[in-house]
Amino acid sequence: MSGSVRVTVHPPSPTGGRRVRVDGEILGLAHNLADVAEFLRRAGLEIDPSDVALAPWIDWRGVGPDRWGHDSDG
Repeated sequence: MSGSVRVTVHPPSPTGGRRVRVDGEILGLAHNLADVAEFLRRAGLEIDPSDVALAPWIDWRGVGPDRWGHDSDG
């Protein structure tokens, strides 16, 4: 699906949320998997929110897809 597209989800920010980049361009600050899926859809990459966490072409930096707040588990 992604070809050579590089998707990076950065570690949670101190205020919550995670920056999402596609090929170096910041798409926005995601607060959950549905936000990531929506940013990717807007960039032309269709993915179901239930598939985001397991997509091998998404680089989850710092922590996995289950962490969204700096000091919280969700």
